[in-house]
Amino acid sequence: MDASELYDPEFRELIKSKKPTIIIPVGSLEQHGAHLPITTDSDIVTEIASRLAKKCGFIVFPTVSYGVSFEHSPLFNTSVTTTSLRTILANTVISLVENGITSIIILNGHHGNQDTLKRLVHTLHGIPPHIYKQLNRKFRYESYWHFMEHEFDHAGFVETSLMLAISDKVKMKKAKKGLIIENLSKLEQSAAKKLSTQEGGFPQVAKNGVWGDPTKATKKDGEKFLAEIVKNLAKECQS
Repeated sequence: MDASELYDPEFRELIKSKKPTIIIPVGSLEQHGAHLPITTDSDIVTEIASRLAKKCGFIVFPTVSYGVSFEHSPLFNTSVTTTSLRTILANTVISLVENGITSIIILNGHHGNQDTLKRLVHTLHGIPPHIYKQLNRKFRYESYWHFMEHEFDHAGFVETSLMLAISDKVKMKKAKKGLIIENLSKLEQSAAKKLSTQEGGFPQVAKNGVWGDPTKATKKDGEKFLAEIVKNLAKECQS
């Protein structure tokens, strides 16, 4: 169910009777090479959240479409600070609990948000005890790529395939190979991964903004990845 289908009286009654799980997708607004839109992270995580909600009977709230993307500078990014994103999410979680919702999943769609979400748990430890107690250990955050076997990338084979499965905005004629990490030594791979997470570091290791090879991406592969991710996420979230 999508939040756009909810109306106040019925929703309050649903909260009392069914104690629903709320999913809050979190993405980013940043470059994804020349072939994918800047909304890619938000588009993918929104689709996964929607499919997960349908499979499990959860409710999807609107996506937080701005993330921590300073690592992509000077390539395009519209970023918020870690503190700002953490504050928004913490306030949202507190507000949901105050409205009687105690099962909450924050579903992450952007690598640069991971540290913020880890710190969010500590932020929630600082909220009033009666609020934290009500969460009853039913608050969790997950990054969707942890639920697939294939090595993840940025605007490469995986993300491009996912976008082909959910969007008509992919410009495959402009898709070009970026950094192919398999061609590097283990030491070089480690250095590239570390640098890519630092402010302005991503373009230094992937000059065209692409990590991986999108040229062989297909819609079929994207649908396969989506099915795998949703299946594994559902199993984890219902455990």
